[in-house]
Amino acid sequence: MVVYVDLIFLTNLCIDGALIGLTAWMRKTKLVWWRWLLSAIVGALYVVMMFVPEFDFMFTFLIKFGLSLVMLGIAFGFKGLQAFMRTLGTFYVINFVAAGGILGVHYMLQSSGELFNGIWFTASGGMSFDLKIAFGFTFVVFFAVLFLFKAVQSSKRKTDRMTTYLGKVEVSIDEVTISCTGLLDTGNQLTDPLSRMPVMVMEVSLWQDMLPAAWKGRLKDEAPDNLIMELDQEDFHWQDRLRLVPYRGINKGTAFMLAMKPDRVKVTMDEMCYETTKVLIGLDGGVLSSDGKYQAVIHPELVQDAASAQSTAISAGATEKPLNVV
Repeated sequence: MVVYVDLIFLTNLCIDGALIGLTAWMRKTKLVWWRWLLSAIVGALYVVMMFVPEFDFMFTFLIKFGLSLVMLGIAFGFKGLQAFMRTLGTFYVINFVAAGGILGVHYMLQSSGELFNGIWFTASGGMSFDLKIAFGFTFVVFFAVLFLFKAVQSSKRKTDRMTTYLGKVEVSIDEVTISCTGLLDTGNQLTDPLSRMPVMVMEVSLWQDMLPAAWKGRLKDEAPDNLIMELDQEDFHWQDRLRLVPYRGINKGTAFMLAMKPDRVKVTMDEMCYETTKVLIGLDGGVLSSDGKYQAVIHPELVQDAASAQSTAISAGATEKPLNVV
């Protein structure tokens, strides 16, 4: 049997480097390139030692565990026991995910004959497995599993970040109250140029039962001013609440958004409840979130103004909360 030690070394250098790099990404730690490379070299050299009979004593659990500590110490340094233990745990989780992924894909691609040919029984009645995985298969699947793991973690981080900007929205007009989930958009600057009120955008489907029947399905593609012109023939008791708010879309000219003046808007975020009457509700004919996580876009002034008012009241020694904060 011919063993290409240089190929094994380079392969394990790439694998160890990928494991260290993904650990740093998970821990949100910036690596120094020479520490990263030196740590991967140490790990790759350890694998090469298995071909030297004199070093067979090194392939024990304690030596392997000690080597992982050395590799992480080289790559990340020691910045406290708690931080180091978290890095160690992350490193082993990634290793177990990669190893489990390789085994899972291997057995998934095996036929029943290949699987049972690898099972044999011992003299004592026990059962053992003969595992044979090709070198190239291991290399390719390893990086595929790590890529998939990173993609899943990136999606989870994105979802977690979005969750911090989600809040419950309640809009009241007369006796009607519409509740939904809203996303706080810190870059939203949409305001009514006449009243200077902030505009919170909501999906028109939430208000479909309250709007004129002739408007159904038309707000997305038809100009809202044309719809308002038709109200002469419609009995719409919220007609005096309607507004046309000009806005400029991306790569588009100036257009108008149909908006309504509510009696009250209540936003609940991070266990804080903000209530205001100085706001307009813009109606969007499409879907704001493709995965349905939110149905409204919260204007930042609805939260900032309320928080500022509450802070001012507290600093002034007020015993009551301001009107727009609950």
